[in-house]
Amino acid sequence: MIHNIIFDLGGVVITLDQSQSVHRFEALGVKDAEQRLNAYTQEGIFGDLEGGKIDAETFRQELSKLMGREATHEECAYAWQGYAKEVPARNLDALMRLRQEGYRLILLSNTNPYMMEWVNSSAFDGRGHSIDYYFDAMYLSYQMKLMKPSEEIFRRVLMSEQIAPSECLFIDDGPRNVAAASQIGIRTFCPENGADWTQEIYDYLI
Repeated sequence: MIHNIIFDLGGVVITLDQSQSVHRFEALGVKDAEQRLNAYTQEGIFGDLEGGKIDAETFRQELSKLMGREATHEECAYAWQGYAKEVPARNLDALMRLRQEGYRLILLSNTNPYMMEWVNSSAFDGRGHSIDYYFDAMYLSYQMKLMKPSEEIFRRVLMSEQIAPSECLFIDDGPRNVAAASQIGIRTFCPENGADWTQEIYDYLI
């Protein structure tokens, strides 16, 4: 019986546009931004930031070296937040409905402090609420110093929540991520980035 639903952020709750973030970093002077910003796994300082190996300030300093000039915190945030194409109202409504139906909602995201500045703000949903309005618990890669598709990040969530894999549904648009979750017995659902999962999810909650 599924009691807990673990959601990815980018590609599921929000629709991603990788190209917009790439263009913003290129405009700042990062010539190989497309190579560094993979759809699912970042490279170099970008991956180090999301994996919690460096903090936001160290990222800004290292990005400045790549750019050949001093980058501001605001420029970094603007470029990273280019990933966010939209926050579909249908998704937010579905999250509210699922909680009302008694499911515990957990966010598990490979993300970084710059992206979370917006996600954690009242500007996030266009309704005056930040992301934590919709979730019971949040687990973020840069804070945990672990990234999907590591099985360890899933085990850490299960241990922290004190829940069994068989009680969980994990929703992520990354095939490698859902494969890793499946390996430890979590039921999975892999919609494409931006797809409307709000009704199909019930096929996995039976």
